[in-house]
Amino acid sequence: MQKIIISFVISALLGFGIGYLVFDVVMGDSGNEPQVAQTENTDTNQAKEESTDSKETAATTASVSDDNILNKRGCLGCHSVEALNLKGGVTGPDLSKAYENVEGKHGKPIEEFLKQPTSAVMSGVIGGNPLTDDQRQQVLDLLKQASEAK
Repeated sequence: MQKIIISFVISALLGFGIGYLVFDVVMGDSGNEPQVAQTENTDTNQAKEESTDSKETAATTASVSDDNILNKRGCLGCHSVEALNLKGGVTGPDLSKAYENVEGKHGKPIEEFLKQPTSAVMSGVIGGNPLTDDQRQQVLDLLKQASEAK
């Protein structure tokens, strides 16, 4: 009986040790890499190249800069806005059409959704750290701009 227990303990230790070596040391620990939202602003580059663009283009460039509200509030940690070339996480959906689609998906206009989200995930995110009226308006403006971009 004692040999069986010793064999079991040695086998378990070998199994965990080999598992650790294969999954953590050999394959790397990719799960602990920090995820940073990347923003790429090609509109700025485009604006530099095309100096004859209208004031509207300049306003667009300013609103999707790196210090936009979605980046400040951490939205880009889970979402991207491809229409504005804002690269972000892939956990959440692309927000390019959120301005138009939120009411159909969540049963209330986007402005109301941002005040009181109906999804469990967004309730947890926004509920603990609600947007101010000014921040909400900035998000709405940016998402409206994204929905009109494509």
